[in-house]
Amino acid sequence: MAAPAAVSRAWRSWNGPARLHGVDLARALAVFGMLAAHLLTIEQPLRLADPSTWIDVVNGRSSILFAVLAGVSIALITGGRMPHRAPRLGVDRRRLAVRAVLLWAIGLLLTQTGVPIYVILPAYGILFLLALPLLALPAWALWGIAASVALVVPWFLPFLDALPIWDGEAGETLFFAVGWAYPFPLWIAFVAAGMALGRTDLRRAGTQALILAAGVALTALGAVIGLLAVMAGGAPPDSYAAAVLSAEAHSGGIVEVVSSTGFAMAVLGACLLVCRTPLTWVLAPLRAVGSMPLTAYVGQVVAWALIALAVLGDTTDLRAFRDLHPLGWFCLGAIVLCSLWAILVGRGPLESALAAVSRRAVPTDGEEPADRVES
Repeated sequence: MAAPAAVSRAWRSWNGPARLHGVDLARALAVFGMLAAHLLTIEQPLRLADPSTWIDVVNGRSSILFAVLAGVSIALITGGRMPHRAPRLGVDRRRLAVRAVLLWAIGLLLTQTGVPIYVILPAYGILFLLALPLLALPAWALWGIAASVALVVPWFLPFLDALPIWDGEAGETLFFAVGWAYPFPLWIAFVAAGMALGRTDLRRAGTQALILAAGVALTALGAVIGLLAVMAGGAPPDSYAAAVLSAEAHSGGIVEVVSSTGFAMAVLGACLLVCRTPLTWVLAPLRAVGSMPLTAYVGQVVAWALIALAVLGDTTDLRAFRDLHPLGWFCLGAIVLCSLWAILVGRGPLESALAAVSRRAVPTDGEEPADRVES
């Protein structure tokens, strides 16, 4: 009877009442979106009137969705609607700091595989550290920080990108060490927005619908800002104004930041609403991937390195690896392996390891609370 009991515990760990199914579904979409952005050759920018360009939706937006959901997770494990207060807040901060260091270290290890992608985990580690002072803030304050950063930092980002510290071999090392492809002075806006969402009642249908509607409105606002800039005469390509207002993926321009934040909110709201219906069980294999996003992300990079080395003898040749058309197999493998692990074991292996290390590094005097909303 031990094995059935273990399976039952594993099932409850990602399907129990404490789990927000929609957050897991959104995480899975973010993981697969980033994988598609890496493995597909996308030649044309997104145009709503041309369905053949819709796949470009994964560029940039998937990683921003991942960052927003990281903020949601931070909020959920630190109290959800009611942020923890001292002394639990102190424990939360120290444990989150431990996780930040571990994520940063894992990210650096992944960069050593030679896989030709910008690994997001070093930036994650820094963003988790930057989130520490924000843990006690209510949703309205977090929204204020997110909006302020989103509208102000793009004006300074071109100067930061042009700093001589990025030059040469040492500069390249620093670039990867801090994950500057996802510049933390700007990306903390996405984490703060996610934390603000996590400080709301994500279980209420009204809240979920509001997040979806607000996300659609914010996406539209980004498009309007871009349109107004064009109508006003726009800006010469490669100019300062073009960089500040850019809508291009990974540009850090205001239009990209506003519209992609809205996109992330819309995806989260839609996933939460879908998972209120019986479709949540149809989508369980996807939710299994989203219940262990770190494991899925790291596993895909490691699998990429191993396959490329075995088949091509080189982990750095992106074009040759794309020519193998691995996306479908990667997605299928992630779904099958994560589903089996979730059913038989429960929490993902890397998620469990980070939680165990952070608990051991920062113990508490009493028992862990059993009523928290799981991330």
